[in-house]
Amino acid sequence: MPFQAATATPRRAMTPAAFVRGVAAAYARYGRDPTEALAKGQVHPDLVGSADGRITAVQFEALAGHAMRELDDEALGWFSRRLPWGSYGMLCRASITAPNLDVALKRWCRHHRLLTDDVLFELAVSGETATISLREQCDLADCREFCLVTLLRYVLGFSCWAVDSAIALRAAEFPYGEPAHVSVYPTIFCKHIRFDAEAARIIFDKHYLSLPLTRSPADLDSMLKGALRLTVLPYRRDRLLVERVRRVLREARGRILGAEDVASELALSTRTMHRRLREEATSLRDLKEEAKLELAKQELMRGRTPIKRIAEIAGFRNEKSFSRAFRSWTGASPREFRDRYR
Repeated sequence: MPFQAATATPRRAMTPAAFVRGVAAAYARYGRDPTEALAKGQVHPDLVGSADGRITAVQFEALAGHAMRELDDEALGWFSRRLPWGSYGMLCRASITAPNLDVALKRWCRHHRLLTDDVLFELAVSGETATISLREQCDLADCREFCLVTLLRYVLGFSCWAVDSAIALRAAEFPYGEPAHVSVYPTIFCKHIRFDAEAARIIFDKHYLSLPLTRSPADLDSMLKGALRLTVLPYRRDRLLVERVRRVLREARGRILGAEDVASELALSTRTMHRRLREEATSLRDLKEEAKLELAKQELMRGRTPIKRIAEIAGFRNEKSFSRAFRSWTGASPREFRDRYR
């Protein structure tokens, strides 16, 4: 079952006709007529064969929801056996009592195999990133894109809802060529998309895994009664945004980063980044000052780097401006701070 991962209803027609064809194909597999489902979604039959047609998330919600109930298959014919209505709700219930997202996703990967072993979920952590991958165990044929995109949206939507935070993807990859409707991918996943990859996967900061689940079983009951959505607006609030900005600034080490540079690293628009930082009661300027101070302190405590060089590393134009700023931060000059630390 798709998940409601937004706080507002998407009104723009973003869902491609290719996904509508995916629903119609499910009816064909079961020898059924999709007319009633198309009517529920207010989708004109001519759009099914459209090369560049779009419908809204609300339309697709009605279309897919009706199809899943009528066909009694939440997988819409993707797998070797149907997944009866309520299958993904059961998967949610198995994950919702986890203490944090890491445990919840491990349960999701394990319990999804009880539903089907045609496609396997895998969670891996390496360095600073976590990756959720899909391993195909059978030929998904002409429903491959629709299946893989939807499965990744399921787990991403549930995860965002469960921790009450946007999960900013670093990248998303897919094992097929770039589709004609490629423009929809940044909206439903992220800015950095790669096709013809080894497998379908989403990649994000591993620190999201430590976020606690904030939802109760009662919350889940309410969510599952709500609207089905495959194409959804993302959560506005990213509970790790401040930490992600700090990381980008720390890794700069002397490079002067403008707001556009930082926003680009976060796959956000500059305006959105500034707005979300204000919502977190901070600003890019404050975080830059904080990053400069922390970096300067680290270098001074090492005790060997010349102060002129530390000024460059911390992003100052010269030693004099660095010393003046450092004194305003700490009440001591860089040399006095180093001597006290020793």
